[in-house]
Amino acid sequence: MSGARKPVGPTERGAAKQTVTIHFAGFNRAWAAWIGDRLERRGQRVVYLRWESPADVPLVDLLRDLKLAEGRILIVVSDWYFQLGPRSHEEWNEALREVVGPDPSRFAAVSVTTAPIPSAAAVLGPVALTNMGAEEAERRLLDRLDLPSEPLPEPAALSRRGPRFPASMPDVWGSVPRRNTRFTGREPLFNDAYNLLQNAEPGAGVVTFYGMSGVGKTQLAAEYAHRFGSEYDVVWWVNAEGRVTYRRQLAELAPKLGLQTGQEYGERLRAVRDSLRRGDPYSRWLLILDGADEPDQIWDMVPSGPGHVIITSRNPEWSEHNSQLLEVKVYARDESVAFIRRRAPRLTEPEAHKLAEALEDLPLLLDQTAGWLNDSDMSVERYIGMLEDGVDSHVVRVSADFPLAFQTAWSILLNKLRDTVPESVDLLRLCTFFAPGFIPVRMLRETPADELPEQLVRLFNDPLLWNRAINQLRTYSVVRLESHEMSGDETASSGESLYLHRMVHQIVNNDMPEADRKEFVDVVRRALAAADPRRPTDPDLWPGYAEIAPHLKHADVLKSRDPQVQRLVFNCLRYMYFSGEYRSGVKLAERAMTAWRTLLGEAHPRIWELTYHYTNLLRGSGDYARSESLSRSAVDHLREERGEQDLEHLRAASGLAADLRGLGRYDEALEMSQWVLAAYRELLGEQDSRTLNAQNNLAVSLRLLGWYREALDVDKETMEARRQFLRARHPFTLNSEIQYANDLRLLGRYAEAESVQRANVEQCRIALGRDNQQTLRAEYNLAMSRYRMGERDRRRDRGDGPQEPGELLASVLERGERVLGETHPLTLLFATGQSCWAREHGDIDQARELSEAVVARYEVMHAEGHPFIAGARANQALILRNVGERDHSHALIEQALAEMTDAVGERHPWTLGCALNASALRNLMGDVEGAAELSRQTVGRATEWLGRTHPLTLSTRVAHAADLRGLRDGRRAEKVEQEALSDLDATLGSKHSHTVSARSRNRPYWDFEPQHT
Repeated sequence: MSGARKPVGPTERGAAKQTVTIHFAGFNRAWAAWIGDRLERRGQRVVYLRWESPADVPLVDLLRDLKLAEGRILIVVSDWYFQLGPRSHEEWNEALREVVGPDPSRFAAVSVTTAPIPSAAAVLGPVALTNMGAEEAERRLLDRLDLPSEPLPEPAALSRRGPRFPASMPDVWGSVPRRNTRFTGREPLFNDAYNLLQNAEPGAGVVTFYGMSGVGKTQLAAEYAHRFGSEYDVVWWVNAEGRVTYRRQLAELAPKLGLQTGQEYGERLRAVRDSLRRGDPYSRWLLILDGADEPDQIWDMVPSGPGHVIITSRNPEWSEHNSQLLEVKVYARDESVAFIRRRAPRLTEPEAHKLAEALEDLPLLLDQTAGWLNDSDMSVERYIGMLEDGVDSHVVRVSADFPLAFQTAWSILLNKLRDTVPESVDLLRLCTFFAPGFIPVRMLRETPADELPEQLVRLFNDPLLWNRAINQLRTYSVVRLESHEMSGDETASSGESLYLHRMVHQIVNNDMPEADRKEFVDVVRRALAAADPRRPTDPDLWPGYAEIAPHLKHADVLKSRDPQVQRLVFNCLRYMYFSGEYRSGVKLAERAMTAWRTLLGEAHPRIWELTYHYTNLLRGSGDYARSESLSRSAVDHLREERGEQDLEHLRAASGLAADLRGLGRYDEALEMSQWVLAAYRELLGEQDSRTLNAQNNLAVSLRLLGWYREALDVDKETMEARRQFLRARHPFTLNSEIQYANDLRLLGRYAEAESVQRANVEQCRIALGRDNQQTLRAEYNLAMSRYRMGERDRRRDRGDGPQEPGELLASVLERGERVLGETHPLTLLFATGQSCWAREHGDIDQARELSEAVVARYEVMHAEGHPFIAGARANQALILRNVGERDHSHALIEQALAEMTDAVGERHPWTLGCALNASALRNLMGDVEGAAELSRQTVGRATEWLGRTHPLTLSTRVAHAADLRGLRDGRRAEKVEQEALSDLDATLGSKHSHTVSARSRNRPYWDFEPQHT
């Protein structure tokens, strides 16, 4: 292949340091980088010169200019190098003979291709570097330049980590589209993206390619991955068009990174994000998020760390989410001409110029049009005339949303498909009832033949026809065939993973003949229903639902009367509820409610089942008022229509009780919870899962009313039953453990609570994932248990992530804000805990900022008089006291005490806590008698309600002793204080922070903590 090679000339082997100019096509940048690195390690000075070949400059002149470069010119020979321009082999042969032939010593070459190259390239003496390992390739390179090839001393060899040998793949390479060998231009964009990423600080290496549909954003990102992939150890491609799909595909990276996880989807996702953040086991990673048009859906899930992220999007709002923007525009005219001539070699340069002008330089349309023009005998002039005159298409009438040239071009193309392989148009239309992007057509192949329209039976049953249809679509770049990695044994050859561009998807679907639309959409709906995993509460099956969910809208499933399709909608809503995808679930439920009321009628049984799922999602997102209204309507209707003992009525009543809890109407909620549980026990028995759910809900109502011992007994019974009848990692079982540990903590049994919660946290992380809302609740309760334990017996396991209370609270709050949003009920719970911790540990500014935000958000979320508002104001009063705003603090705590008393009664633990703080402020403001009287009453009520040795009761006793000293009743103060200290020693221990503080006569206080409803 290399032919005869003339000596290099005056430079002898081992001579002094020399300069080498590496001349390469951008397509071969990875080879140039590796070669340059090898030479620099040998002490050579390297200059990189990318080959530009403008068609209007004679090739001879370009090569003469190249001879002006410094030092030896090393050409990276490839078929791509010789195609740029494009240039013919004849033109190259003439130029090489004229310019290089007389003085070959200035040139050397390495070949990285096995394709035919111009025969006169033999004058360059290229040595092949392909089909061999890195060591042999380096030896040949050095030999070609007459440089020593002996192994370097070990320190020099290991001094820095260079680019990967281009013929070897990164250790992890996943789902990246095949390289487009016709890719053209975009060099400035590549340079800008590369420099932005390489110069970014750790955690800030994010670049977004944005622009209109069809400009080639995805192709640009794919080419970047291939061109620069040798500089990474991990390159992973993710479809980011929706949050659900994005999370699933990111989680699939876990086994590729060698992470030791179970099969649970949530655990894998957590492990991947943590691994990328830490850069362990790989710090050189590239993540590509394709089609991320809605930043609000996924910005919180974009990994940070030492690696890089490339996003493709039509939305420039990514600039608001720590990303650098690079706009991708249509081709420059010279790029269009070069691309067309590469795609359609039969066209001349003037013809390519005319076609580019007519098609407005839009890459997608150029690709599709040039492809079929090359196979056609139609002249460019005739084609452009058709674009200008328009055609009557019996295949498709393209939407007027697109330019006229685009409309007509698509009509022409689809007519061509209809004339050659008509089944390809049927397949294309079927694909448009899935979401654009990756199309899981394997679901279609599994559809029984007796459920298919007649025109599709042959297509589905004849593998040769199926492959012919797909190949026809590929030929004209209508679809891409991808070996997209999913949880299955899909193979590219069977066409089980097609990629359909958003623009193509919209055009083909817009004006489909009505007869085809009705039949085809039914096929896709049945395929999706058949793919339903059937168990939406099982985390192991969540990836299946994550794959199905994005396609529901495009399959228009809400217009189907098929019971199996409607059951799929319910299961997807259930999945979204349990996986914490509340926002997506509420949107789907809202659309379903509107559609089904019209389709089925206001009182259809499906409406009441939908109401159940809809209210669950609203409740999960904190919209209690809307949920209560829907629940009450369902309860009233079902009770009147079916009777009180109807199971649907009981389920609706249970939801209404949950709404009442969210609204702060705890007595009503308790009464309804008790009635529902009794009814379930009578109808279904003690062990039915619905009975256990009702039992769990009763404990929630008891806890909110301050009946902690009673809640503990009920939660313990429920937990033990769920452990027996459900598996250990079932979400219901894990939830019962959280509730039980929470009860223990509220009763002051901190060590027991910490032990139970620590074990539960690990199981939640494994089964549900680190960012699942139930895991966040578990971690929060663990942090609070450790917080309340003080330093005594605070044992730390070697689990993953933060272990100390403050670190854990901060981590939970950060993830809560990211995953659930700043106004979600759980996020406000986490913010309350973090604020109290910050106040106690000296960060008063953070404490105040968080506390003020919590108060403001509760005031928006709840009606005045809600206990959560009163409690948040009580916490705010403590902060005001600490910063010296005593008058404001005093007024606010008195207001909070009055509001809390009205809301839950004078004996509720929350009211007792407000009273404890209010007595302290009265004492501080000089109202000694008022403080003593309030603390006396509080001691009596706390003792009666919680018991003599409950931590809150002990705090009220210590506070009362302080008030007695203020009244100068030293004897009684001493007696009360000593008894309280004795009980503190026995209950919490002599070294507990509360005991130490009491001995130092620091007045105790109480932190309001909202409870999960």
